[in-house]
Amino acid sequence: MTNSANHSWTHAGHGLPASEPSLNTTAIATGLQLPAGFAAIAEDPDLGPAITNNLARVEKKLREAIANSDPLADATSRHLVEAGGKRIRPLLTLLCAHLGDASLPAVVQAAVVVELTHLATLYHDDVMDSAPFRRGAPTAHEVWGNSVAVLTGDLIFARASILVSELGSRALGIQARTFERLCLGQLHETVGPRPDEDPVEHYLSVIADKTGSLVAASGQFGAIFSGADEAYEDVLVEYGEKVGVAFQLADDVIDVTGVKVKSGKSPGTDLREGVPTLPVLLLRSAATQGDQSAVELLKLIDGDLSSDEALAEAVAGLREHPVTAESWVVARGWADDAIAALAPLPEGVVKASLTSFARAVVDRAS
Repeated sequence: MTNSANHSWTHAGHGLPASEPSLNTTAIATGLQLPAGFAAIAEDPDLGPAITNNLARVEKKLREAIANSDPLADATSRHLVEAGGKRIRPLLTLLCAHLGDASLPAVVQAAVVVELTHLATLYHDDVMDSAPFRRGAPTAHEVWGNSVAVLTGDLIFARASILVSELGSRALGIQARTFERLCLGQLHETVGPRPDEDPVEHYLSVIADKTGSLVAASGQFGAIFSGADEAYEDVLVEYGEKVGVAFQLADDVIDVTGVKVKSGKSPGTDLREGVPTLPVLLLRSAATQGDQSAVELLKLIDGDLSSDEALAEAVAGLREHPVTAESWVVARGWADDAIAALAPLPEGVVKASLTSFARAVVDRAS
């Protein structure tokens, strides 16, 4: 791993140097835009530049972390990093660090760890879902095949593990438990609910593991490595779990609302791939309770959706059915619960930004 810069600074207590070499963040930060809901950060004269500069450092260190002397490994590892992304997880780490001393260098390293872990899971998810595109580019398995894509995901997670091991045993434990949940979530999604298990509760458990766990770890890392009040950690974990679930539930609805311009997601992707999402699960429940329109719509959804016409008809039918509006209510309920969890945090731009983000998560298509 080409990481000479990573070892040129240390921080007492975390195995890291005390000060970071000078960094021209302006060039790296060019093109970086804060996701919806974080406007308060950009407007703050102190927090805005601090977050922007640290995001630039994260971006630089992401590239250092995945750099490889092997040409194939280098190309496959760079594939998703260079495709971009919202960088929500590292942004949450950096933001939550402002509950303490956000200038500590371990904060940036922790932010890199959570984004590398997220990237590793995307390589694996795309193989399992047979997804043709990710972030507007062909997925790694479409370019290099399934085996190379899976091994690249493993390699990127190994790089994340190296970096988190430098942060100490507690960070390593959080990372290990988070990755365990990511794997269990994927496993449970793959095998589906048990015969005696409610499909919606099973699904909520899956997305709490697959999405909520890493979002929660992101905020927790920010608190830990900034030396923030320990009482804030549980708050940020609860918030992260709930806002992560809200985020995924909103994605489910976006898949059938057809708002491609705002979300960047093609309508009906999940339907065509047969991915169980909340609107479809609620539709199946409605059908078992005698909703004839749900029964007829399920015949279409469970049929052949390979043609664009059939897919468009299924999307339109599901979009107009009451279960889609019901799904929005569920998603917004999780976002409201995430906001409520923030009550113990001090008033200020950090709390306001986390609140705004939770609202933005479920307003992306409204």
